[in-house]
Amino acid sequence: MEKQIDEEALKQKVQKYIVTISCLILIGKFIAYYITQSVGVLTDALESIVNVVAGFISLGSLRWSALPKDEHHPFGHGKIELISASIEGILISIAGAMIIYEGIMRLFSPVEVMHLDIGIYIVAFSGLLNYLMGWYSIRIGKRYNSMALIAGGKHLQSDTYSTIGLVAGLVVLYLTQIVWIDSLLALLFGGLIAGTGISILRKTIANLLDAADEQLLNDLVQTLNEKRPPEWIDIHNTRIIKSGSYLYIDCDLTIPWYYTIEEGHQEAAKLQDLLRDKYANKVQLTIHLDPCNIFDKLKCNTCALQHCKYRREAFTEQETISLTSFTGAGGEV
Repeated sequence: MEKQIDEEALKQKVQKYIVTISCLILIGKFIAYYITQSVGVLTDALESIVNVVAGFISLGSLRWSALPKDEHHPFGHGKIELISASIEGILISIAGAMIIYEGIMRLFSPVEVMHLDIGIYIVAFSGLLNYLMGWYSIRIGKRYNSMALIAGGKHLQSDTYSTIGLVAGLVVLYLTQIVWIDSLLALLFGGLIAGTGISILRKTIANLLDAADEQLLNDLVQTLNEKRPPEWIDIHNTRIIKSGSYLYIDCDLTIPWYYTIEEGHQEAAKLQDLLRDKYANKVQLTIHLDPCNIFDKLKCNTCALQHCKYRREAFTEQETISLTSFTGAGGEV
């Protein structure tokens, strides 16, 4: 429990740093826009507003998701992180649309751009800070399986990538003094920003609908194949729900039919310990035990248990757990 509290406190601490620095970056970018009157710089400033708002939303969601499960929320409060990421995706998409609109308006009503050199320095430095914050947020988010930190970090890094292109365009504008380049930059990076928002939305909606996470399933299948004892004849009918940084797993484990209740419980406990070790004790596992003769067809030829006195067929090769068999019904009709 102490480890869990420490992890949640660390995630909130990271998000507080990000929000604080994002506020400073926001002030710097609007100063740059006031000095330069560049719509290209305005694109960066508008996105920084999204960074700050999304940062506060993520901070609130991390605090909420850290609350323990209760009778009204048996799976905890982790889904709030997905709602937070969805709101962030919506805000990013809106910011992209606003930037595109402003770019189109400036094409028809150009404004003189001034002191671009100062604006370039401020925007470039802000982009570097955003990248470092994004890298750290993603690193901590992956370590503790936090969708809110990962989504926020990817947003910050996408902001950095667009800033690199924006700085390059501002340099060209500074050297050539061609006014329409400023509007072109707004249209280009507004589109990229809107695309980032839509991408985040698609992923979070999939997770809210409990879509299967194939990467997680494949990783779990690989671990089970590597560490599976001979008593685990088959594992199937697996379902996984992600709630924040926690996993709720339901599966069927096939064991020798003659095992006692106590022996079956011991095998289930082994599987539970294996998964808890792999996922830092953030797994709630429900196991249904199946006897190996449940389908009136013994799996003797694929059972690696050497000292089975009820074997009817010679062992040939242990059946590898695949993604299909792992999530399938294991022979049920």
